[in-house]
Amino acid sequence: MIKNICVLARLAGDAIMSIYNNNINCKINKKNDKSPVTNADIKSNDIIIRGLSSLTPSIPILSEENLIPWEVRKNWQVYWLIDPLDGTKEFIKHNGEFTINIALIEQGIPKLGVVYAPALNAMYYAIQGKAWKMLDGKPIKQIHSCYIYPPSVAVSRSHNCMNEMNEFLLGLNNYNIIKIGSSLKFCLIAEGKIQFYPRFSFTNIWDTGAGHAIALAAGAHIHDWNGKTLNYIPRQSLLNPKFLVSVNSCYL
Repeated sequence: MIKNICVLARLAGDAIMSIYNNNINCKINKKNDKSPVTNADIKSNDIIIRGLSSLTPSIPILSEENLIPWEVRKNWQVYWLIDPLDGTKEFIKHNGEFTINIALIEQGIPKLGVVYAPALNAMYYAIQGKAWKMLDGKPIKQIHSCYIYPPSVAVSRSHNCMNEMNEFLLGLNNYNIIKIGSSLKFCLIAEGKIQFYPRFSFTNIWDTGAGHAIALAAGAHIHDWNGKTLNYIPRQSLLNPKFLVSVNSCYL
C-alpha cells in the first residue's frame, strides 16, 4: 500500500511541476475564504482521488478540494485525508516549499502518511510506527526525531502570531529560527533538523494529517496547548486546535 501511495504522490507531483515550471500555464483563483487555489491544486486532486478510488474503493476520501458534507462523513471510522497541494502560497511565490499530503486515518489516528515535495524531489512516508525519507532517488533511509542544542524552531512563512510566538521563545534559553512553508515543518522535525514547531494560528486537518503520521512515527510528539494529542475523529469543524510538535513531550 505505501509504495502505491508514494507512486500516486509522484504522479500528482509531476502534474504540479508541469505547471510550476511554466508559469504561463498557472491559473490562480480565490476560494470563498479568500485563500488562493490554482489549476495545479485541482489537477493534483483529480489524480489522487482517481488513484485512491481505484486502490481502495471502499475507503471514503476527504480532500481540501473535495469537501464532503458532515452528514455523510460523521460516521466514518476509516478515511483518506488529502491536501493535493499544501502551501499554495509557496507554490505561487515559486520557492519550492509546497507538498502533497496523503494520510490514512483510522479511528481518528493517522496510521499512514506520505508527504512529497516535488520541487525538492523529497519523499517522506510512514507506516506501522516507522518513518523514512527518499531524496533524489538515493537509497531510502529511516528517519528519527532528535533533540539538538540549541534547538531549531520552525516558523510558518505565511502565518505568524508574533505575541504568542515570542512568549514561547522566551521559554527557550537559546534557539535558531527556521522559516519554512507547508507540512515540511513536520518532516524536518521527523528527521531531526528541527526540534519545535509551535502553531498559534488555526490549520485545517488536511494540512496536518500526513505530516502528523510521519513526525509521530519518527518519535516526535504532537499535542494541543492543553496537552491533548491531535486527533482526526470526524467532527463538524475541519479546523485543528493550536498545537505544538516537539521532540520533548515534557515541554508542555
